[in-house]
Amino acid sequence: MKKLTLGILAHVDAGKTTLSEGLLYLSGCIRTLGRVDHRDTFLDTGELERSRGITIFSKQAVLETPDMTVYLLDTPGHTDFSAETERTLSVLDYAVLVISAVDGIQVHTETLWRLLQKHHIPTFLFLNKTDLPGKSRSELMEELHARLSPLCTDFSQSEEDRGMFDEQAAMCAEFLMEEYLDSGTVSARSLACAISVRQMFPCFFGAALKMEGVATLLRALDVYTVEPPHADTFAAKVFKIGRDPQGNRLTYLKMTGGTLKVKTVLTGDTDDDGIPAWTEKIDQIRIYSGAKYRVTDTVSAGDICCVTGLSRVFPGHGLGGEEDAPAPVLQPVLTYRVTLPAGTPVKETYEKLYQLEEEDPQLHLTLHPASGEIHISLMGEIQMDVLRHTILTRFGLDVSFDQGSIVYKETVSAPVECAGHFEPLRHYAEVHLLLEPGEPGSGVVFDSVVPENTLARNWQRLILSQLEEELPTGVLTGAALTDLRITLTGGRAHLKHTEGGDFLEAATRALRQGLMKARRDRLCVLLEPWYEYRLSLPQECTGRAISDLQLMAATVKPVEMEESTGMAVLLGCAPAAKMHAFPPEDKPYPLEVQSYTRGRGHITLSFHGYAPCPEQDAVVDAIGYEPEHDTLFPADSVFCHQGAGIHIPWEESDGHMHTESVLAKRAAAPVDVSPSAADSTKTLSSRKPVSGKRHNRP
Repeated sequence: MKKLTLGILAHVDAGKTTLSEGLLYLSGCIRTLGRVDHRDTFLDTGELERSRGITIFSKQAVLETPDMTVYLLDTPGHTDFSAETERTLSVLDYAVLVISAVDGIQVHTETLWRLLQKHHIPTFLFLNKTDLPGKSRSELMEELHARLSPLCTDFSQSEEDRGMFDEQAAMCAEFLMEEYLDSGTVSARSLACAISVRQMFPCFFGAALKMEGVATLLRALDVYTVEPPHADTFAAKVFKIGRDPQGNRLTYLKMTGGTLKVKTVLTGDTDDDGIPAWTEKIDQIRIYSGAKYRVTDTVSAGDICCVTGLSRVFPGHGLGGEEDAPAPVLQPVLTYRVTLPAGTPVKETYEKLYQLEEEDPQLHLTLHPASGEIHISLMGEIQMDVLRHTILTRFGLDVSFDQGSIVYKETVSAPVECAGHFEPLRHYAEVHLLLEPGEPGSGVVFDSVVPENTLARNWQRLILSQLEEELPTGVLTGAALTDLRITLTGGRAHLKHTEGGDFLEAATRALRQGLMKARRDRLCVLLEPWYEYRLSLPQECTGRAISDLQLMAATVKPVEMEESTGMAVLLGCAPAAKMHAFPPEDKPYPLEVQSYTRGRGHITLSFHGYAPCPEQDAVVDAIGYEPEHDTLFPADSVFCHQGAGIHIPWEESDGHMHTESVLAKRAAAPVDVSPSAADSTKTLSSRKPVSGKRHNRP
């Protein structure tokens, strides 16, 4: 029997949960149809989900037909919970993107489409609410072709239009055209193949609330899907962490290879001596469907399961033969200070709240030792309300949040060489690094070009892994680093006195020294988040809107017109800071839109990415971060002199290093064009990275 993992995705209020309910009902998984407005749907099991009528957490249901078993994953549609949706994408075999025929393609719909493209997920489209007044089928198809892909193909045509359908389908892929020219038709097997490699996107029309078109979609999922290949050896992806009512930590896995049995012992990455980073045992395996689950002894490739007993893995981790997932694309742009009830111990509370970051790593929970404040990153107001309710019900704490501030990030604009030394009495370590700007959105990438006869490979792995786990902050505002490549270029250990923690001290000081150099030479770059917006408003208000957007330094595409509503549509990107504090009154721009359009305008925002902040000096001065006084991440080096450790300021420490800079050595060496010299250079520069993981922690 074919096994598939199918995700249902949509912009909020497009009818995603209603469609999921219809699919479950037709397959016999549920006996009665629930409704979102009746608060009795099968997958929205949480109290807040039913009261608000939105999906907050991704849910799983097992749907079975005579020929296949489908693990149906219903994902949140609201932009505040986009991170939950993105984590689910990593385990999908297929996706159904639900689009409201009334509202058309929203900005968040395009964001979801790009994420599906990034993860190479075959996608079906369901145009919902066609029973309501709105765009015609031909207008919707034109919009799909223009804004999503010309490969979107209408699969809802009648048998009389079969010839026209085959002709349209043949245009999507070369092998389909060859089959069409040979036989005059295109087989279902060929269509399934084209869909599986994203060379065709089937489109279906219906009204999920009235069960129109749902059966057609279910049959199409049976006919036009193929089970992806799986490895023979054990492999699994971790995509979610949760907790049951008893407080047990639940790890949700997608099995991508082999089998997994109860009491199996799993291990983390091993070092050069073959010693694993951690060892834990599977206590229980559960298969969830809605709020209920059944316990099983074994799961195999293609299954979605939940296990207990693992405490060292997090969303994105790969187990067995599976690689870790890349850093998420969607990031929160606002950080908030958590205000605790009077007398609440801060450190103990922080340790409790860390459970929430295990479940949602994008919260980026941080404790500031100097001020004793807890800060957390959130996507928006709705997520804030949900988090406040979760903290109250789970920990009994009635917390509040301040107004929030923009989450800035930092990088460098040019290469910077740096070094750090740590040598108090009976300790020794020296590290040389090269900092280089990375591609936008690349995160922090680690590499090494140090030969093993200079510094043992186990020391190299230790330096990079420790840096990855305890990455220092930037020196402009104390923000997280991103779009940065950190290359280990040199290092030195002592046979007797070097311990593992010594290299962390040296590497931290090296990195901070490089950033301080970059700040001195004005090479540090402050990055601010940008939104992608879609602004729909009356035509007579477009002049005011364009003027506002130019004031925000936003990009504006040519004005489009919605024929069905007569509204003008502006698209583009804008700085998140301006959208949240529109001048001169510093109020959120969506409220400004509601004001000057008298409630007729509507703007939707989705995270676009990070870009250099044009007001860098003003923002840095306003935040007032002083890197020299940050005791957590010092930039000075420590050398041993007359039996005691002395601090050498970062500006002077280069002249005291015990190892010469590799780059300086290269620059000073005479040019040797002999074949042996060329081979030596190639070996150094093309060396396989010790660690190529991207850093995605705060």
